[in-house]
Formats: sequence, C-alpha cells, structure tokens
Amino acid sequence: MTADVSDRVRTAAAVEARLPRRRGKWLGIWIPPLIVFGLFIGFWYLFTYFVLSPDRRFLVPPPHAVVQKSFFDADTRQTLFRALGMTTSVAMIGLVIAMVAGVTFAVLMSQARWIERSLYPYAVILQCVPIVALVPVIALWFDYGYMSRVIVCVLIALFPIISNTFFGLQSADQEQHDLFTLRGAGRLTRLFKLQLPAALPAIMTGFQVSATLSVIGAVVADFFFKQGEPGIGQQIELARAHLANEMMFGACILASALGVVVFCAFGILSRRLVGGWHGSAIYTKNS
Repeated sequence: MTADVSDRVRTAAAVEARLPRRRGKWLGIWIPPLIVFGLFIGFWYLFTYFVLSPDRRFLVPPPHAVVQKSFFDADTRQTLFRALGMTTSVAMIGLVIAMVAGVTFAVLMSQARWIERSLYPYAVILQCVPIVALVPVIALWFDYGYMSRVIVCVLIALFPIISNTFFGLQSADQEQHDLFTLRGAGRLTRLFKLQLPAALPAIMTGFQVSATLSVIGAVVADFFFKQGEPGIGQQIELARAHLANEMMFGACILASALGVVVFCAFGILSRRLVGGWHGSAIYTKNS
C-alpha cells in the first residue's frame, strides 16, 4: 500500500515537472509567429494611413475594413464561403487524382530502369511547361468548366508526388535489400514490406507540398476557366473589376487560409502515419 502511494506521488511529481517544459515549448512555437503577425498588421495600418493619401486609401483598405466587409457582411460572407467550397472541391479532387497517378508512376519507375527512362523525362517536362501555355489546349479538349480546373490542379500537383515518392522508394537501405534477396522475397514483397515503408516520409512530404500547389492551381484555374459556379479566383477577379477591394482582400485571405489548412492537415497526417517507428522521425524527435 505504501509503495503504491509512493509511486503515485512520484508520477504526479514527474507530470508536474513536465508541465512547465510543455508550456515553454508551446510558447516557443506560437509566440514568434504571433509577433510577426502583429508586426505585419501594424505595417498594414501604417501603409494605409500614413503612406497612402486619403483619395488612394481604397487601394489598400485597413484590416478592420477588410474583416468587416468580408466576414461580417452576410451577403459577402455567403458569397465568399460558397466560392471557397467550390475551390476546395476542385483542389481536393485534383489532389486525389495527382496522388494516385503520382504514386503509381513512381512505383512503376522504381521497378525497372527502362520505365524510369521512359516516363521521368516527361514528368520533368510537364513541370517545366507553364500552365498558362497549356490553357488553350485544355480549354479546347475539355471546355471551360469544372473538369478543366481539376486538370490544372493535377498538372501542378503531380510532379512533387512523383519525385518525392520515387526518391523515397530508392532510399531503402541496401543491406535490407540484401536481406530480402537472401530470403528469396519476390518483387511485390520487397515493394510492400521494404520500399513503401521506407518511402513513407518522403511520400507524405510530396503530398504536403502538392496539397498547397493544388490549392494554388484551383485559384489560378478560376482566372481562365470561368464557366460554372465561381470559385475564389473568380471572386478575386470580380472584386478587382468592381474596385471592391475589401472583398478582394478577404478572398485572398480565405485562399491563403485554405492553403495553410491543407498543409497543416497533411503535416499532422504525416506525423500520425510515420509516428516514432521510422528513423527520420526518431532523429527529428531526438534533435
């Protein structure tokens, strides 16, 4: 009985000792970006009220005017959030297609050198070609609607997934490959039990980068493919045309927030999937 009480006391003392360290860690994570955000808002006010003349102040409205017009005005808020839902739909569908296609191409390239030599140069070319140059071709083949926006997202998000996945599949330890060979493991066994687990951190990094690129692609596609329900990109263009700068800034804030949300979501998913079992996670935790 006395031993149980002593164990509980030691456990409680250890928890209390960890609390200040945890609090200090969270403060170290959140305080620096909050300071930078405060400086940014202060500079915004400074630029609006002290750099711009009163007759040009509508070009860069102050933050409170942007928030009031974009998020407290019911009609504007409803319009922007409907557009945000449309952009989110396009970006996520394009991202899922890019994830499936990118991982598939990378797996194929990892299995045979001739497949790598056949496919990888075209993946690089696709990354180097400006999407604006492909807009007329995409519009000619798929019209100016929803599907064309999704295709732009796929084209923008595809290469980071291919390159990161392919790099991860090749990064499996050679000694582990030798062990699998010694055991007589087949190609599929080697792929699913060695290469894919070793590549998981790189794959998740590619997903995280491509998630933000897919959001950018959805917004950019809105500027060119304007049929169907408008997304954030079209709302930015409409607000600019009508000099509704508060709404335009609000739409830009929502687009940025969407990119940040998907980036953080894939970061959390990566930590959940990799956890503490992979060598890279252990190294990061210890460092």
